[in-house]
Amino acid sequence: MECYQCQFTVPSDAKFCPFCGSAVIMVQDSISIRRSANNTEKSAGLSSIANKINAVAGIDSPLEIKLKDLFSNVMVKHSEEEAEDLFFVGTGKTTPSIENMVDSWPKPWLFARTFMIVGILYFGMYLGVETFQNLNFLPGLITLGSFMMPLTILIFFWEMNVPQNISIYKVIKILFGGGILSLVTAGFIYDNFSDSTNVIMIGIIEEVAKLLVILWFLKETKYKFIFNGLLIGAAVGAGFAAFESAGYALRVALLSDLDNMYSTIIWRGVLSPGGHIAWAALLGSAICIVKDGSNFRWSMLSDFRFLRILAIVIILHALWDVQWPGELPYAQIALTIISWIIALGIMNIALKEISSLKASQTMGMVLPVDTSLISGQENRPRGI
Repeated sequence: MECYQCQFTVPSDAKFCPFCGSAVIMVQDSISIRRSANNTEKSAGLSSIANKINAVAGIDSPLEIKLKDLFSNVMVKHSEEEAEDLFFVGTGKTTPSIENMVDSWPKPWLFARTFMIVGILYFGMYLGVETFQNLNFLPGLITLGSFMMPLTILIFFWEMNVPQNISIYKVIKILFGGGILSLVTAGFIYDNFSDSTNVIMIGIIEEVAKLLVILWFLKETKYKFIFNGLLIGAAVGAGFAAFESAGYALRVALLSDLDNMYSTIIWRGVLSPGGHIAWAALLGSAICIVKDGSNFRWSMLSDFRFLRILAIVIILHALWDVQWPGELPYAQIALTIISWIIALGIMNIALKEISSLKASQTMGMVLPVDTSLISGQENRPRGI
């Protein structure tokens, strides 16, 4: 048996290592200690990387969430009644007051059920096209395939909206209306002011197009929480991504073949969480950060906190569109991880915002938000 400290071979009946004097631990315990230490080191290393990425985005608050805990309810059995109850939020009668809001990390699960349901429906359309050779199923197949992942991620953001002040009706309205408006706006800019060949210009034009639409929906003062910006931004981005994917899929089906169309739908679906949806969510959150609960003013867009997020989103978009070598989209996967690290960092700040507002209500006074969490934020109290 080896000493776990110095790896010196010790007699089986020894209680202390004759070389270093350490207490002898059974092999199983030694292995467990090493594994625990390795896991701790890996976790600390990953957290350090995530915090450095967030620091670039101006988020100085370390992440306080484990993904295992965040998704712990996904595999738990839920009834249809539980799913239906989730939709009864966001109305004038069901929106909780600030003091009744939950300021801990939600544990979303409905998004996974949404993915399963839409996936089954997509498979049904696939059978219609491939088994029955009936092209009447093709429009439905393209639509379901293009919306499957964007809708799933949108439901995730909706479940994460801790204030619960936006109804599913409003979310669907923004999904379709915002998606179409942002696409039309981008098309107008392309036709009149630029082209779609330069990756930097693509990033600027499409992100500005989504930004203008997000601003339209966030102009209402009732959407004052950072979580609201994340959700409304995600809704606009999901619509943009889904309709764009449907267009690409149709083009491939007409100009190539169905196999390439399936590949287009699958890959764009797999990568969609880290593209338009996450970027638009970041833009929406940045708007709510600089609004700080007040009415929107165009001068707010000169705030460095907003400009930093906008610049990051444009750079991520431009890098995404670069023709990277290799068959697999490793670069896009890495950019997806970076986007979500920043998104989770902003969610962390959003939870602290809710906690601060709850404390303000409970104590009957206005408490200052912890301004050290967002670089560039002025030291002033947050009004309610």
